[in-house]
Amino acid sequence: MCRLLYVRQKEEFKISYYLKRFAAIAEQSQEYQGHGWGCAFLKNGQWTHYKNSLPVWKDDLERFGNSSLLIAHARSAFRDEHISVENNMPFYDGNYVFIFNGELHGVKIRESGRIGAEKIFNFMKRFDRGNMQHALKKGRSILTERSRYIRAMNIIIASKEKVYVLSQFNENPDYYTLHYKQTEDKLVICSAPLDHETNWKTMANRTERVFG
Repeated sequence: MCRLLYVRQKEEFKISYYLKRFAAIAEQSQEYQGHGWGCAFLKNGQWTHYKNSLPVWKDDLERFGNSSLLIAHARSAFRDEHISVENNMPFYDGNYVFIFNGELHGVKIRESGRIGAEKIFNFMKRFDRGNMQHALKKGRSILTERSRYIRAMNIIIASKEKVYVLSQFNENPDYYTLHYKQTEDKLVICSAPLDHETNWKTMANRTERVFG
């Protein structure tokens, strides 16, 4: 049960501006979000990745400089298990950066990965034939069929050009609902509205969206 953040802006922004507000959300969360954190951001057109075992609110968030694209994840480990920096998100490959918030029970799939979230990322990529939106839809359908119960399954998958979002939950909408703000120059998606930002919208439950 983690916290998620995605920011894309036409003009570069100071990464710490958003991370500090994201850290406040994580620290004040009803669920403990201190099992490490990570982020990825574009620098000179290439992804830069960072992970730390510290809670995000205890790390030095001024170190990252500026970017036009940021994705971040604060971790609340399931049953306080598998706590190591290698299991922190974002997970990534050559094309996509992935973050997840949720809890699935009794999942009947075979997939590689150290923890459940990484297995879900790899499972979704099975169906990508150049259309991640279709892959996310198909993967979600199969996971729903093959899970005994889905408490929540919120996913953000980002490329350099687009972001694919899945929101699905069966309880605690105050906690699991994703929020977003979109203007001509900026898109922000977060587990909760950031302070000093207005005009937030909520993402409907059981939906997939793509933002280009």
